[in-house]
Amino acid sequence: MISADLGKQLESYIQQLVETGRYGSKSEVLREGVRLIQDREAKLAALDASIKRGVADADAGRTRPASDVFDRLEAKYRGMSERDETSA
Repeated sequence: MISADLGKQLESYIQQLVETGRYGSKSEVLREGVRLIQDREAKLAALDASIKRGVADADAGRTRPASDVFDRLEAKYRGMSERDETSA
């Protein structure tokens, strides 16, 4: 069992959530908070891994000039726009 001093402000907020029926107990509120932290940490870990892969690719020379990428994107979205105008 975990015991934590959350301070008056957080204790009051948790109590309010329970009293209004949003959560059935203080434990439910805390479990939800920990789940949200787990989700956030997983997303941050995935972002960190993506950044590391990108840096490794750049270090290894596996990159393209930005102008090439922008030209390709511009052509892609111009084509999408033209298709939308034709079908309207």
